[in-house]
Amino acid sequence: MNVIKTKIKDLLIIEPKVFGDERGFFYETFQAERYKAAGVNADFVQDNRSRSSRGVLRGLHFQKTKPQGKLVSVTEGEVFDVAVDLRPESNTFGQYEAVLLTGENKLQFFVPPGFAHGFCVLSETADFQYKCTDYYDPSDEGGLLWNDDNLAIQWPIEAPLLSDKDKIQPTFNKIKYQLINGWEG
Repeated sequence: MNVIKTKIKDLLIIEPKVFGDERGFFYETFQAERYKAAGVNADFVQDNRSRSSRGVLRGLHFQKTKPQGKLVSVTEGEVFDVAVDLRPESNTFGQYEAVLLTGENKLQFFVPPGFAHGFCVLSETADFQYKCTDYYDPSDEGGLLWNDDNLAIQWPIEAPLLSDKDKIQPTFNKIKYQLINGWEG
């Protein structure tokens, strides 16, 4: 497998080694020792899968006090995937990285704990798969407004289909104090 470092520390794009011929293909989607050696030092506890239609944008989501790391990929379709660095001690605090994940390119995106994450669907439908380092806790949910001018994410879509909660998420500047000082109190 090929590991591609991004401009943001610990955020990795993984290109698996795919074996294929006229019958189809095979590749490992995860192997603990190999991924640990590549910088994915994570204990995954939950796997999730979703299907979304063209134009759906999910995110930007995070958990406030129990951050989840994620190893994400697309098994069918195409998505524009985004991670925003929410680690106050990081030199890239408030910056984002994006990658095109498709069923064809089979790329994986490792988003460590401490990031907001989201994606928009570019194909007719997309099946999205991810491994998580902590359990989902709805009482710990947080989010950022998908089109926050402060983040300046260059989404390849102008009028996405959003959930009601994603339409009203706060801006980065609105929650910056809590990100730096903690969510308690």
